[in-house]
Amino acid sequence: MAPEPARNRPPTRRRRAEATPSRPTRLRLWLRRRRGLLRPAGLALGAGGLLVAAGLAFMAADPAGRIAALWDGAAEIAGDAGLTVQEVVLEGSRNTPPDLVREALSIRRGDPILAFDPQAAKERLEMIAWVNSAHVERHLNGLIRVRITERQPFAIWQREGRFSVIDEKGEVVSSENIGAFGRLPLVVGAGANRLAGSMIELMRAVPEVQERTHALVRVAERRWNLRLRNGVDVLLPDGQEAAALTRLAELQQKQGLLDRPLAAIDLRLPDKLVLRLPSQGSPAPLEPTVQRVRSGRG
Repeated sequence: MAPEPARNRPPTRRRRAEATPSRPTRLRLWLRRRRGLLRPAGLALGAGGLLVAAGLAFMAADPAGRIAALWDGAAEIAGDAGLTVQEVVLEGSRNTPPDLVREALSIRRGDPILAFDPQAAKERLEMIAWVNSAHVERHLNGLIRVRITERQPFAIWQREGRFSVIDEKGEVVSSENIGAFGRLPLVVGAGANRLAGSMIELMRAVPEVQERTHALVRVAERRWNLRLRNGVDVLLPDGQEAAALTRLAELQQKQGLLDRPLAAIDLRLPDKLVLRLPSQGSPAPLEPTVQRVRSGRG
């Protein structure tokens, strides 16, 4: 039997599917309705890209100088418009030298206020030895407000014949006008500044000893001596200062030991007290030599 001609064959399922028109999706319908907006959006994106590229090229050419020049120009314009420094208020300064504060702020009345950098001024202020922290505010009404927290003077440190004011951590805060701090405790010798805090705290617990002590002397960076106001040296044991000071206070209360004309009181041995009389000569020379602060100290 001959095969049936192709034109007379019934259409296959695939052909029927191809002949049936497909229904557009929701996304296509949405895009058709907004076809008129696509061109302006594309132009806007292109312009934005050009601006970003231009900005990057601008920064690459001179990342700091051009921006700074633009800011300086804006600051000058603002200054011409009346935005200038009118007043500088300083709070919290007691011992910090005013000339160092002025130098750190680097601002004068009438300068453009936008040209003043509070953060840079804060960093310069905190480089001053007396200043522990600083806070700087810039107000567009022309006011510059500066608040500083100072390191507190704790003791006077003598080494190699030089005097310095130190804080409780042993950091030097000033080497000038020492006489103004003459009532502070005097510590002497290399390393005495780092350990002064704990030793001065121990001395506060024995006022009978503290009021008769002129200086705390660090010997060979190992132990402490007390130089009394009457010239007597008290030799303290290494690491046992608290017990030795308590014992010394008891001897003062009972026998008035610290007021006697002695050359030295040796407390380095826990079970033995050695008293050296002036006629027996002074103990071996102590380093460093204790000097008087020119402040009327007793």
